[in-house]
Amino acid sequence: MNIQQLRYIQEVARRGLNVSDAADALFTSQPGVSKQIRLLESELGIEIFVRHGKRLVDITEPGRAVLAIAERVLHDLGNLQQVGEEFANEASGSLSIATTHTQARYVLPRVVRDFMQRYPQVRLSLHQGNPRQVCEMVLDGTADIAIATEAIADYDDLVMLPCYQWNRCVVATPRHPILRESPLTLEAIARYPIITYDDAFTGRSHINKAFLGRGLKPNVVLTAIDSDVIKKYVELDLGVGILARMAYDSEEDRKLGMADASHLFESSTTRIGLRRRAWLRAYVYAFIEGFAPHLTRRMVETAVAGGGTDPGL
Repeated sequence: MNIQQLRYIQEVARRGLNVSDAADALFTSQPGVSKQIRLLESELGIEIFVRHGKRLVDITEPGRAVLAIAERVLHDLGNLQQVGEEFANEASGSLSIATTHTQARYVLPRVVRDFMQRYPQVRLSLHQGNPRQVCEMVLDGTADIAIATEAIADYDDLVMLPCYQWNRCVVATPRHPILRESPLTLEAIARYPIITYDDAFTGRSHINKAFLGRGLKPNVVLTAIDSDVIKKYVELDLGVGILARMAYDSEEDRKLGMADASHLFESSTTRIGLRRRAWLRAYVYAFIEGFAPHLTRRMVETAVAGGGTDPGL
């Protein structure tokens, strides 16, 4: 048994049991992958995969247990490598952050600027996607940190660290009647076409819940994954926009008027997601604390080690 065999079965499972795709991802040959899987199965005395002819069609019950152990072993091996890098060169390396457009565009710029000034030798990369995608990026090793509002709570292998709470506003063209509503109500908003986030994004579930709670069926005519796209179509007077309050800037968005809607919707919490039992470089803790000052290194270490997942806001 060797580490390479564990990598092979893990990658085959990730690639939907496509051995050819797994071999390409691992820069090796398909026959080589198949042979090593057979050798591992022979040594363990079980079949990890169900076969139909030469094709893999499913994972056996003992195979699922083997894959779970392989995942832990490979994860701990990655931690060992991180320990070596940490003490070999504490101020250089790489940090990959997976997040949504709203966080990348409106919240992270200041944090990233400060971090890069403090750690100029760390290669920083941002990956954007919907909340589920950014969580998957951390789980598969593409990213070190996930920053999102939705979905992180759905992943047992991620530690949830609450960062800050936020709410929503309504935007419209400056002379739109919705801006004269006082107080602003859900009933008033529901009278107009609505442009807002896609269902997977930025607290959309709280928007749906609020209207449903009042027995209203909003006329959502357009959804987008990007706050700037929402604002652009609102500028064209195609509807009123419901978006994160952080995404409206009175200087940049002069073609739009804004009405606070925080009294209409439940607050949302943006969280950082980290893989459980991950070994984090010192500069990762520094980035987290720069993003959410209440998340000290000690708090994060305790949470990642399994001593709690919600330090609170």
